Amino acid sequence: MGGTFFALDGCKLPSNASKEWSGKISDLVRKKEKMEKRVTELLKRQMEADQKEDKEEKDSDIFKGLNRPKQVERLRRKAERIREFLKENGERIGRTGKEIKSNVTDNESANMMTSHGVVQGYNGQAVVDRKFQVIVNGEAFGEGQDHYHVGPMVEGAKENLGAIGYSEDCLEDKVWVADSNYSSPANLEACREEKLNAYIPDKKFRTRDPRFATQERWKSGRRKKFGLVDFRYQEETDEYICPNGKVLHRIAKKAIGDGVIYRRYVANEEDCLGCELRACCLKGKTVRRRQLSVPVGVVPGNLLKAMAEKVDTERGREIYHQRIGIAEPVFANIRAVKGLDRFTLRGKIKVNIQWVLYCMVHNIGKIMSYGFA
Repeated sequence: MGGTFFALDGCKLPSNASKEWSGKISDLVRKKEKMEKRVTELLKRQMEADQKEDKEEKDSDIFKGLNRPKQVERLRRKAERIREFLKENGERIGRTGKEIKSNVTDNESANMMTSHGVVQGYNGQAVVDRKFQVIVNGEAFGEGQDHYHVGPMVEGAKENLGAIGYSEDCLEDKVWVADSNYSSPANLEACREEKLNAYIPDKKFRTRDPRFATQERWKSGRRKKFGLVDFRYQEETDEYICPNGKVLHRIAKKAIGDGVIYRRYVANEEDCLGCELRACCLKGKTVRRRQLSVPVGVVPGNLLKAMAEKVDTERGREIYHQRIGIAEPVFANIRAVKGLDRFTLRGKIKVNIQWVLYCMVHNIGKIMSYGFA
């Protein structure tokens, strides 16, 4: 093992849980009520059919298809399952303090967006050493976002390395790369505390990379909506003039978001309501007026800004772009060669055991190929 260059990445896999059983508590209540209503309707129609004297009408295909006792029983069991779940579980609150979707089948799994669509499952994380692509730490999370995963993954890696004789500070100043999904204040703070030489770009880093300047997808000048450059600033009144000549007044002298200090300006609602340039300016039909956030500075110690500057250097780009060749082949091996295309268990503890076992099997293959180098 090299021990000097590590890549962190995640692999989102479906689990033994159906996304059809997902929803906020209010959604599940409505789903249960809809099933109960359907059961009542089916029973009512069956009773009406039983009372009919015409045998042909009683035995028609409509009643055979819709009013089978098995269908009623199946709907009753589903409604009862949701009812029992609601008795034992309340709202599931996410890290932002807002309710997130629960799942009746496995409430520790998550509804996650992947390149293959939305799945109900777990996010298998792995810290991979560059030299032989050995997995230093693996853990499955019931959380699709990677904004908080650096801290626990570093701790797990240190614990595993310590078990084979490495010192407590073995990761200090070591290169640590992760993709833009990990770009968050929490993750960068964890890197700072652990003294990692981290390279974690923000979502817009390719728009600043000259190597992507000729590619249409990453051209920074290509805009579908009016941007800040399309608004004219009036210094004497501290106002902005929109492309249609309307005024945007300042409503906040100092607003902070992601470590950046902004001044905020807003247009009058009546000016935007009938504007012929509305489609080029506002996002969505429900937005009533244009707002403008103008960056005027950064909060001291802004980790996101410092990381962006670090990744944008020539050396930063050289180091970061090694990530895909380190982590991605590991997941390809686990999924395609080892056959883990979905988790077969339920609950984070069991799913995590399954993920770690596959990580271990991957590492055994590396030992067979390279020995204990």
